[in-house]
Amino acid sequence: MAGKLGFFGGIFRRHSEIVEQSMRHILLDVEQGGALLLHALKAKRKVLVCGNGGSAADSQHFAAELVGRFVKNRKALPAVALTVDSSALTAIANDWEFDHVFARQVEALGNAGDVLVVFTTSGRSKNILAAIRAARKQRMRIIVLTGEKGKELRKNVDACIVVPSRETARIQEIHELTFHAWCESLENTFRS
Repeated sequence: MAGKLGFFGGIFRRHSEIVEQSMRHILLDVEQGGALLLHALKAKRKVLVCGNGGSAADSQHFAAELVGRFVKNRKALPAVALTVDSSALTAIANDWEFDHVFARQVEALGNAGDVLVVFTTSGRSKNILAAIRAARKQRMRIIVLTGEKGKELRKNVDACIVVPSRETARIQEIHELTFHAWCESLENTFRS
């Protein structure tokens, strides 16, 4: 597959192909997710974010961009990454089980009108599914960013961005592009 491009060129080529496919297939879903975030933040609601592994890093990155800033100065936007409180994570995992590490936090911190943003390349992790159920009980809006394996989540959430790939790295790259686009859009609305 790499051909004349070599190994690294092949990776860049696959990335470009997924970006092109995503532009054709997921832009409306990305816009829908952005609209949900904008509506909630204008209504003084907060954003809770979660994911496992590399998706946990994406969760923290996205929440940090909202609370801090992406590029432009603007007011801080309320966002919490549910992946960062080691005491809560380990207490919940120990006292309940790992499947509940995000759901318990959603139950404690989430309110009607808030948004849960979930990053999951597979869409199958039990703790992610439990968080979605907990958010639904709290009457929160739910946005999922996933890959092809997670497309069945679409029926249970308000917006589902399904990257047209099964390759974890490419999925995560589109997830980052998506939340960077959301940040840029939000900064245009909430600029100082």
